[in-house]
Amino acid sequence: MRFEVLTLFPGLFASFLNESLMAKAVARGLVTVEIVDVRGFAQGRHRAADDRPFGGGPGMVLMPGPLCAALDSLSSAGGPAPLVVHLTPAGRPLNQALCRELLSRRRLALVCGRYGGVDRRVSELYPGLELSVGDYVLNGGEVPAMAVIEAVSRLVPGFLGEKESLESETFSEGLLGAPLYTRPRVFRGLAVPEVLLSGNHREIDLYRRREAHRLTRAGRPDLLDPDMASPETGREPPGSPEGDAG
Repeated sequence: MRFEVLTLFPGLFASFLNESLMAKAVARGLVTVEIVDVRGFAQGRHRAADDRPFGGGPGMVLMPGPLCAALDSLSSAGGPAPLVVHLTPAGRPLNQALCRELLSRRRLALVCGRYGGVDRRVSELYPGLELSVGDYVLNGGEVPAMAVIEAVSRLVPGFLGEKESLESETFSEGLLGAPLYTRPRVFRGLAVPEVLLSGNHREIDLYRRREAHRLTRAGRPDLLDPDMASPETGREPPGSPEGDAG
């Protein structure tokens, strides 16, 4: 999987790419991340990449010239053209299903806005995909770009050590994950549920599925599909109470 990140602040990605599983995936060639400094494509002595908005208003706007020149440099590098992803609050919400779609594209160019935003002509000339990581305001697109890189990279075969860890985690089946426990068995008066200590894998799996359904109904009911199979009856009853999870 290849990512090309267009940003005014390339230094923000150093620790992200050089720690933990991401660093290992890059070292093994499972993931390639190229950081493109947009300011390197700006003109003039000061390499200005932003300017005041036409019509007035607060903040600065990223100019189309440097960004488009940076995108053109990716196209001239050879190989299949990347899907251009514009990180913007106006975009399609990022979720696990979209991450799988992005994985299938194999090459993504992530455009990181800054300040007041990006000149609209950039997305008109490079339509691609407009994508949002949430309904809140950030200083720029760098943190969303990291979120996209990590969420998609985790789906690359071999990125995670065990296939089961990917299949059983939150959102993999449209549900939140079940609660997790480790040592000690009792901590400050709170004990690990006995079923997890039983060694009965069928009962453990059923317990985790019940808890996943219960937590999803309580915290994220919007994720539930009325036709989703329940862990016991084979069907999730619409509006079923939390108590049936046991």
